[in-house]
Amino acid sequence: MSLLTVDVVAPGWEPVRDEFLTHLSSGLDRGASIAVRHKGELVVDLVGGSRDKEGNVPYDANTLNVIFSTTKGIAALAVAMCVERGLVDYNEKMATYWPEFAAKGKGELTVAQVLAHRAGVFTVEGPITLEEALDWDTVTSRLAETTPFFAPNSTHGYHALTYGWLAGELIRRVTGRSIGDFVASEIVAPLGVDFWIGLPEEQEHRVAHLMAHPIPKFPPDIAKFMNDFGGPGSEGATALSLNGAFGPGAFNKREVHAAQIPGANGISNAKSLATIYAAVIGEVNGVRLLGEETLRRATTSETPVGEVDRILGRATVFGKGYMLHSERNKYAGPGSFGHDGAGGSVAFAQPSRQLAMSYVMNTMLTVYDEDPRRSGYINAAVKCADAE
Repeated sequence: MSLLTVDVVAPGWEPVRDEFLTHLSSGLDRGASIAVRHKGELVVDLVGGSRDKEGNVPYDANTLNVIFSTTKGIAALAVAMCVERGLVDYNEKMATYWPEFAAKGKGELTVAQVLAHRAGVFTVEGPITLEEALDWDTVTSRLAETTPFFAPNSTHGYHALTYGWLAGELIRRVTGRSIGDFVASEIVAPLGVDFWIGLPEEQEHRVAHLMAHPIPKFPPDIAKFMNDFGGPGSEGATALSLNGAFGPGAFNKREVHAAQIPGANGISNAKSLATIYAAVIGEVNGVRLLGEETLRRATTSETPVGEVDRILGRATVFGKGYMLHSERNKYAGPGSFGHDGAGGSVAFAQPSRQLAMSYVMNTMLTVYDEDPRRSGYINAAVKCADAE
């Protein structure tokens, strides 16, 4: 029986399929989808494996997946669309649009600085329950009242979950709509793709169960580094869990899928994400989501060269919400922009190659360097694009 449930590959792009089959056969990928658009055309659409813990239910074209921080790239796009429409200025103070945000020394922060993880509010102050974290007004009011954990704009530190509420509240203030509603009407509907921030009940049956490979034994120096920046009591742990509100298994829960958590709970598939990114750098079926100048501004770095991310412990580069090419996030090379998510997922574009690509999976892998699945698929796609 074939490991693939969807097998669409244009001539010359077979190496991406070969890479996918290798990882499905080895079990490194259990259920996943990969999609590539090149020069606007869908050249790779691969789906395969299984979507349940037991390995009995096929991962197919109807399957949806939580994409964790890959969601942030769509949130960045939504803000950029507001900038293009004159509703937001990246250089304006965040508090101009959200006055309450000025509290506790945050009044001078610009929209660009907040989107580039320079606000110092990578979590909220004090305990917070999961139920509270799923309530939009509770989290945004807590963020407004939080004293920055580092001096605003003195450095950057990955706002692993809070980024989404910060970007989403900005959109709500200037449009009167939730980010989930804005994305649904302004991005999803024109392109006819599957993507939700806040999944309706009637779509829940499509969602793959998230699993994780056992954490490998790392060399002592790397294990210490990972514990220092992500272990119990670290700033990384508080940022990634919102002070423990999102514990193990949270992102398999229906109530978490239903909420709007724009930093982490987007639900989609690779074909949809690749289509969205292709429509950012060019036209897809007559739809283009951003103009060239707005795209240039959105993907211009706000991070000083070599600055180490306080939360991640390594140098990262951020535009206005987008992760940009760096040693840590290579994507397809210079000029790439997008976002990756916990456990392996990614969606990005590289305008110079006219390449848009996504990989979404149900089995998370803990790594120190690049996820070997993700980097393998990207490297194969880049070679295919360059051979045309």
